[in-house]
Amino acid sequence: MGQSNTIAVTGASRGIGSAIARELAARGFRVACLTRKGKGVEDAEIDGAARERLIAIPYEATDEGSIGEALRAAAEEDGLLGLVNNAGIHWIKPATEVSAADFQEMMRVNALGTFLACREAHQHLKTDGGIIVNIGSYYDRLGVRDSAAYAASKAAIGAITRCLAVEWARDGIRVHSVAPGFIATDLNRDFRNDDRFLDYVRQAVPVGKLGQPGDVARLVAAIFSERIDFLTGETIYLDGGHGIAL
Repeated sequence: MGQSNTIAVTGASRGIGSAIARELAARGFRVACLTRKGKGVEDAEIDGAARERLIAIPYEATDEGSIGEALRAAAEEDGLLGLVNNAGIHWIKPATEVSAADFQEMMRVNALGTFLACREAHQHLKTDGGIIVNIGSYYDRLGVRDSAAYAASKAAIGAITRCLAVEWARDGIRVHSVAPGFIATDLNRDFRNDDRFLDYVRQAVPVGKLGQPGDVARLVAAIFSERIDFLTGETIYLDGGHGIAL
């Protein structure tokens, strides 16, 4: 049996996760869409051969048993080539109003969920090598109002990526983090209807616009398509230059 062509994508039902799953399928990969409802991609119609390459698998992002079972199902046909950890939550709240339970939930879903999926994927990737892409955020290096919990969870993803990249390099596993900036999704639809926000984007983001889910999807797909074995442990920022602009 040759190397697997299957990539598991968590949180693939909508937004960035959906775009990643669809882009990978369009490039010929078999994509296991791990979602809470188990319905796969829900926000777009997929036609032709790409539709046949999408497999819907239910899972719970922080349940060890569920994650392990979902990845075994994804690997059942021909093993596993890679994993994209996209599932996560995001809310905005002043730090003085963030309870211990709030903070723990953000870390549990975003950071712990990512770590557990990586850990469970290791056994499927170590035989022939493989690639893990963790979706972080450029908030991991910024000071952002009302976002302490979210930024901390995404900074943790960068740390997890670096540590696993070093620990698993000899297993042939490459671990990356893609950290998007402002991406136009359903989560920020209200902001995108606010002229003040759009004016801010035009002034603060050097490229002068929001990114699109497809931008993230093409970058992630390129990582799998190109398979650059000497690249591992890095966080790749996709933010239109916003995080480095004065």
